[in-house]
Amino acid sequence: QVQLVESGGGLVQPGGSLSLSCSASESIFAFVDMGWYRQAPGKQRELVASIRSGGSTNYADSVKGRFTISRENAKNTVYLQMNSLKPEDTAVYYCNVRMLGTWRPYWGQGTQVTVSS
Repeated sequence: QVQLVESGGGLVQPGGSLSLSCSASESIFAFVDMGWYRQAPGKQRELVASIRSGGSTNYADSVKGRFTISRENAKNTVYLQMNSLKPEDTAVYYCNVRMLGTWRPYWGQGTQVTVSS
């Protein structure tokens, strides 16, 4: 059972920045990829960004150029730097990993990001 602990959500004004982090209880090298999803009220959960074991990244079109996903292998941690935040970025953000071999997903508990003036 992989444990994922997220931190870094909060309230920020439009145009501001936030950084999220997600620490895993297992080595990053046990995962096919690590990613961030978000779910706004009344909407489906959607992929925001992901980073594969080889280091390649993928972003939703809505966040390209504003968000950056990265990881720190030694700390088994993935980060999401969010800049130029917009009210439509408001959502609960979830960390996700998929296990190498089985592709079984694990989820963090979620962290609220609210962009509002």
